[in-house]
Amino acid sequence: MTSPAPSRHKAGAPRSVWTADLASPDATASLAHAFAAIATPGLCVLINGPVGAGKSFFARNVIQTLMAQKGALEDVPSPTFTLVQTYELGPLDVWHADLYRLTDAGELIELGLEQAFDSALCLIEWPDRLGSLRPDGAVELTMTPDPNHQDRRHVRIDGPTDLITRLSSAMEIPPE
Repeated sequence: MTSPAPSRHKAGAPRSVWTADLASPDATASLAHAFAAIATPGLCVLINGPVGAGKSFFARNVIQTLMAQKGALEDVPSPTFTLVQTYELGPLDVWHADLYRLTDAGELIELGLEQAFDSALCLIEWPDRLGSLRPDGAVELTMTPDPNHQDRRHVRIDGPTDLITRLSSAMEIPPE
């Protein structure tokens, strides 16, 4: 984790794309650890992919990594039915949202998710359901399962160039 100062990425910031093939759940967990290393308030990660792509696995690993840094270990349940789970981790709050069952984007305003976009690390599964609430400058992470290898995932990350540079450094893999 870096500075707790808000660092919401603006829509007009230069963007880059980073891709990787993750050969195993351990590789997906490594990507989650790298995201945890660069997490700041205002970072919103929109996690796309079909059912079974590893979206929840990725989000749980980010959260568990941040918890471990604070010496905390607790279960990280899926927010499929509650829509949002929040975690107060010192200067960084984490909001994990699973919008698969969302019926009305207005529910997110009532939950305060729109305000969290500016003040917390937000990990959003099924972000297509955000509609007009989709935050400007968010990082788009798309996970695509390999149809020939059950554990392999192709990952595409589209985000602000400065974040992609920090992420690739944290992963120790150059961007493509």
